[in-house]
Amino acid sequence: MKNEVLLRMYSVLVVVVMVAILLFAKAVKISVSEGDKWRDLGEVKYIKYEDAKAERGNILSDDESLLATSLDFYKIHFDTRAAGLSDKIFNKNLDSLAFCLSKYVNSSYTVGGMRKRLLEARQKDARYWPIAKDVSHDKLEQIRKFPIFNRGRNGGGFIVESTPKRSMPFSLLAKRTIGYVREEANPVGIEGAFNEDLEGTDGKKLTLRIKDNLRIPINEQAEIEPINGKDILTTLDINLQGITENSLLTALKHHDAQNGTAILMEVNTGAIKAIANLEKTAKGYYETYNFGVGEKIEPGSIFKLAPLMALIEEGHLNLDDQIPIFKGEREFYEEKMVDSSIDSYKMDSTSVQHAFEISSNVGIATQVYDHYAGKNQEGLIRVKRLLNMFRKFNLYESTGIEIQGEPNPYIKDPDKKDDNWSGLTLPWMSIGYEVAFTPLQLLNFYNTVANDGFEAKPYLVSEIRNEDKVEKNIGPQVSSRRIASKETIEKAHKLLRGVVVNGTARKMNTKNYKFSGKTGTAQINYKGKKKDNMAYRSSFVGYFPSENPKYSCIVVIKDPKQNGIYGADVAGPVFREIMDKIFYCKPELHKPLNKYKKPQLMSERMPMHFAGCQKDMHTVLKKLGIPFKTNTETEMMATVSVEDNFLQIEERPCGDNLIPNVLGMGIRDAMYVLENQGLNVTVIGVGKVKSQSIKPGTRINGQSIKLDLG
Repeated sequence: MKNEVLLRMYSVLVVVVMVAILLFAKAVKISVSEGDKWRDLGEVKYIKYEDAKAERGNILSDDESLLATSLDFYKIHFDTRAAGLSDKIFNKNLDSLAFCLSKYVNSSYTVGGMRKRLLEARQKDARYWPIAKDVSHDKLEQIRKFPIFNRGRNGGGFIVESTPKRSMPFSLLAKRTIGYVREEANPVGIEGAFNEDLEGTDGKKLTLRIKDNLRIPINEQAEIEPINGKDILTTLDINLQGITENSLLTALKHHDAQNGTAILMEVNTGAIKAIANLEKTAKGYYETYNFGVGEKIEPGSIFKLAPLMALIEEGHLNLDDQIPIFKGEREFYEEKMVDSSIDSYKMDSTSVQHAFEISSNVGIATQVYDHYAGKNQEGLIRVKRLLNMFRKFNLYESTGIEIQGEPNPYIKDPDKKDDNWSGLTLPWMSIGYEVAFTPLQLLNFYNTVANDGFEAKPYLVSEIRNEDKVEKNIGPQVSSRRIASKETIEKAHKLLRGVVVNGTARKMNTKNYKFSGKTGTAQINYKGKKKDNMAYRSSFVGYFPSENPKYSCIVVIKDPKQNGIYGADVAGPVFREIMDKIFYCKPELHKPLNKYKKPQLMSERMPMHFAGCQKDMHTVLKKLGIPFKTNTETEMMATVSVEDNFLQIEERPCGDNLIPNVLGMGIRDAMYVLENQGLNVTVIGVGKVKSQSIKPGTRINGQSIKLDLG
C-alpha cells in the first residue's frame, strides 16, 4: 500500500512539474521572444497615442485686426460607467442632471424624456454618450457645473474634447484671398500658401479604446503639448477692403453682371491693400473664385498703352504727331476694324495723344502695323522688336504673388506653330486681343508706370510672427531698373491723364483730385457669334493722385447686361467711387488749408451786383473785412465795380415818383422800397431779384410789378 501511494504521489508530482515547466516556457516565450508583438497589439487595441492638434496661427490685416483665427469649440460626452460614478451617486443626481440638460443643452427633450435617456445609457454601459457638440467655452464652463459632471472625468464621466474651428471675423471680406485648407480640396489663398507656418506642430494625447474603433481621451490635457502655429501679418487694409468690395458689389447688381474683380495696390511698395472677387450665384453675389489672380483675360483697350509706349520708346512717335484714323474704319486682310468712338467718324487723322484719349482702335493698330509688320524675314525681325519691348516692360512675367493659382501671361509668338500667328495678329494684338493677362498682371504694369517706371512686386504678406516676435520680415521689393526711359514714362503719364480730362473717361473727372487711367471694353465671345449676342468685359485701370501717385487700382466686370457695357460706364464708376472714399477717409491726401499764403482778394470773389440797405451793407462788409469805397448818402445802395481791390458802391435813389431799380436786392429790401412807393408786388422764385417787369425810371401810376428771383 505504501509503495502504491508513493508511486501515485510521484506520478502527480511529475505531471505538476511538467505543467509548470510548460507554463514557464510559454510565459518566457510570450514575454521575451514575442513580447514586442503582444505589447504593440495591446497598445493598438486598448491604449495608444493620437495627435493633439496644434492651434492654427492667425491671419491679420495691416493694423493687426483679425482676418482669420481659430476659435475653440468643444465636444462633450458622458462616460456612464466612470470608475468613481457609483449607482448611489448616479441615482441621487439623475433628476437634477436631466433638468439641466433639458433646459440648457437640448430643449427638444422634456425633463422626463431626458431622464429616460440617461437611464437607458447607464443600463447599456455607454462609455461615450454624446451630450453636445460645437460648444463655446462659456457654455462648456456652464455644463461643467451640472450635477454629476461637476465631479470631473473619473468621478463624473465628464469627457471634453477640443475641436478648433476656423473663423473669419469680417465674414466675406477678402474671403477667397484669405482662403482655406481642407482635406477634400486644394489649399486656397493665404491659408494654403502659408499652411506650414500657420498649422504648427501637433502634440500627443493618450486615448482608450472602448469598443470597435471608438476611442476616448484619457486626460483633458495632452501628454505632449502641441506647438501653436505662427501668425501672418498681411498688407490688407480692412477699411479699404470694405470700400472696394461694397463698390464692386453695387456695380455688379446695377449692371446685372456675371462677375467682377477689383484690386487696390500701393504704388511705391506693391502692397495689395484690397482685393475683391464676386460672382453671381443662385443665392446672390459671393466670392467663389479669385478672378483677379487666377483668370487670364483678353484685356482689350487697356492694353493699348503697351504698344504705344513701345512706339514712343523706339522713337517712332511723339504725342503731337498726326496719325491717320481713316474715319474710324480700316481693313486688315479683308477683316474690318472699327472704332467705338463717334469722334473718330469725323476725322481722317488726329494727334497720337488724341487717338489714345478717344481709344481709337484704327489709329493705334495702324501705327503698330506700319512700324512692326513686314514680309518674310524682315517682318519677323520687326515683330520681334515689338515683343522684345514687351519683355522689357515685364509683360511676359507673372507677378509672383504668394498665393497659388497665378498663370503666366500669354503673348503670341511667330516662332511657335501652336500660336497660329497670322497677318491679323499684330493689329489685333495692339488693341488687346490675342494676348491674355490676369487683372493683377495688368495692374502691375500700370502701377509700374505710376511708380516712375520702377516695378514694385505685388505682395500680400508683410510679416511672419512667432508669438510676439517677428520671425520673417517681407518688405517691398522694388526694381532698380526702369522699364522705359524717363521721357517715355512722362509721356505715358500725359496720355493717361488725357483720357480722364479729354477722352473716354472725361465724365468721371472730378475737381477734388486728379487721377489718371484707361478705359477698356473687350468682346468676349466674338468668334462665330452674331453682334446681337455679344458679351463684353468692361475695365478701368489707373492711379491717383496723378501728380504723386499713392494708389493704383483695376476694376474688371464681365458681361454687364443692363445700364451700359463700356468701361467708362461700368468699371470706371467703381474706380471713381473707390478713389472718392479713399480721398475722404485719408487726410494725408488733402492739402493743408494753411500750407500756402493767403491769396489776395480777387475781383471775381468780390460780392458784385448786390443791392440793399446802406446801413446793413456797411455792417456786413466791415464784418467780412472787405474794403470798400462809397460817397453815397441814399438809404439804398449797390455794389457796382472793383478798383484797386476796393469795392465801389453807388447810390440807388428811391424817390421822385419813379420806379426804383431793385435788381440785386433781397426780397425784404425790394418789398420795402416798392411798397413804400405804392406799388403792388408779385414775387416768383427765391433768392435775389434778377429781373423786374417794369423798367426802372418809369413814372409810378399805381401799377403792379412782378419780380423774378434767382
